[in-house]
Amino acid sequence: MDFANFLIQLLNSVQYGLLLFMLAAGLTLIFGIMGVVNLAHGSFYMLGAYLAWSLAAKTGSLALAIVLGTVLSVAFGLVLERILFRHFYRRDHLDQVLLTFGLIYIFEEMRSILWGDDVHGVPIPAVLSASLPLTDTLSYPVYRLFMSGLCVLLAIGLYLLISKTRLGMKIRAGAFNHEMTEALGVNVKLIHAVVFALGVGLASIAGMIASPISSVYPNMGSQVLIMCFVVVVIGGIGSVRGALISALLVGLVDTFGKVLLPQVAGMLVYMLMAAVLLWKPEGLFKQ
Repeated sequence: MDFANFLIQLLNSVQYGLLLFMLAAGLTLIFGIMGVVNLAHGSFYMLGAYLAWSLAAKTGSLALAIVLGTVLSVAFGLVLERILFRHFYRRDHLDQVLLTFGLIYIFEEMRSILWGDDVHGVPIPAVLSASLPLTDTLSYPVYRLFMSGLCVLLAIGLYLLISKTRLGMKIRAGAFNHEMTEALGVNVKLIHAVVFALGVGLASIAGMIASPISSVYPNMGSQVLIMCFVVVVIGGIGSVRGALISALLVGLVDTFGKVLLPQVAGMLVYMLMAAVLLWKPEGLFKQ
């Protein structure tokens, strides 16, 4: 593998890892702070992709579709948390698994009714459709660099929100000791609603920005859900920092594995997870 091909695969692995982080960050926040095992998290990724396709077709702008889709996704998360998830925080994990597993089928049927079962493509905006030449024969799409840059900006924003704001302090306090935080006058129910909506929004944004390169198709959320759980387990449940490092590791192993060891590429990520759990059963980072 020459340097140009290595650079392309490295950029692809970073872009894939950052996209996984967008999904896993919401999942680890919901599970680590609220204690909810959300198997339907991949459906929010699918929701974002279909919103990007439908809104971009109506508005003629992917950027506007992402903004509108984010607002709709966050609002959907708030409503879903209020009418459904709020009643399952103190229930057994089995109840949560059954609920969210059922939601996968409900969301798929809603998707089929609203948007049909065809495969759709989302056009890349003209301003991002160029490629950067690396050699005489190899180039790298600008849109993939845009995806990585946007994910980095959102990761920084999430870090600042969790670590440097009063809301983030309340979120961390609620995760550490729910009863004491509530006794101090913090509206923990509101904090849970914000965290859940944030998780839905991050997953939907990931689906929206990925739609131009991965297409939009039925059941697309299920394919990323397992990888999200792998990232969360490796990084440590409830740790956003762990989710970022784990997602980048998974991106590197998965991308280079498919190039260098295609015969066993499908199992390399799970071997990485097994190795990490043997070394640190709680994951790379604690909450």
